[in-house]
Amino acid sequence: MSLTADQIIISLKKKDYHPVYFLHGTESYFIDQVVQFAETKILTESERSFNQTILYGKDTDHKTVVDNARRFPMMASHQVVILKEAQDMKSLKDLQTYIEKPSTTTILVIAHKHKRFNMNSKLGKALKDKAVILESKGLYDNQLPGWIETYLKKRKYPISPEASVLIAEYVGTDLSKVVNELDKLILNLPADTQITEKEIEANIGISKDFNIFELQKALGERNILKANRIVNYFAANPRRNPLPVVLGSLYGYFSKIYQLHFVKSASEQDQLNALKLRSAFFLRDYRSALRNYPFQRIEQVIGLLKEYDLKSKGVHYNGTGKPEGELLKELVWRILH
Repeated sequence: MSLTADQIIISLKKKDYHPVYFLHGTESYFIDQVVQFAETKILTESERSFNQTILYGKDTDHKTVVDNARRFPMMASHQVVILKEAQDMKSLKDLQTYIEKPSTTTILVIAHKHKRFNMNSKLGKALKDKAVILESKGLYDNQLPGWIETYLKKRKYPISPEASVLIAEYVGTDLSKVVNELDKLILNLPADTQITEKEIEANIGISKDFNIFELQKALGERNILKANRIVNYFAANPRRNPLPVVLGSLYGYFSKIYQLHFVKSASEQDQLNALKLRSAFFLRDYRSALRNYPFQRIEQVIGLLKEYDLKSKGVHYNGTGKPEGELLKELVWRILH
């Protein structure tokens, strides 16, 4: 049975227990959510003393896991055995026999992090037949702003679309880092506060006027003065605005303009699908930029981004190395001229 992290936690809250939970995938955040709940909420504090065992893959083997899982609970209906970092256990595949006939009074939680487990293996087939499975997948860049909005909405903090994109652009898709920043943000705000770029600047430190989102808009509008102001700010604050992050964001932005050229006569929904955008709110900026960047020019811009990516990595194109800030200034000048 395959479930999401939320679905598993809801079922555990209802005491709808299953003998085995197998959590695997590239996104650690959802796996950690389930493990933390299993570790702190299934048993009471007094029950945990005798009925909870936590093992680590690199320090244990399948025999130890099975021996613990076969024990009977003491003064509780269930015992909990958690195997963390299961990807490091050399004899993980040998758990197959236990998985096929698990103890009904044990809740075995196996956390296999950082990569997807081969579910077509013998152990994988046994897990599909007997266990509750969470495949924890990372979010795509275009999914992250919506996820941020949902996370904050559950906590009664609405956020503007621009602000959610701003956080996504700067923090990236590592959900543990995203949640850390969001939790720091709401810790300093009253409930029901509408979060805008102003709150982000005050509490996270991302400038509402000098950020990658505003740079993209300035370039899309061919607003030379605004773009130069932002680039100068970036050059003066390189740690907050590392060149690889800026180049990656600009490449994503101009790639969408490039894609829009091929679907500019299509319906709005088809354009949204092609660019992987969530709403027409963001599409309007790309449509506006399309008028400023004909097809031949957008190809040149993408070529420039690739060139400066190589320069930032030490390929200097017949020139000596330059500081990141100078490279960015030069790149933006060439895009706009």
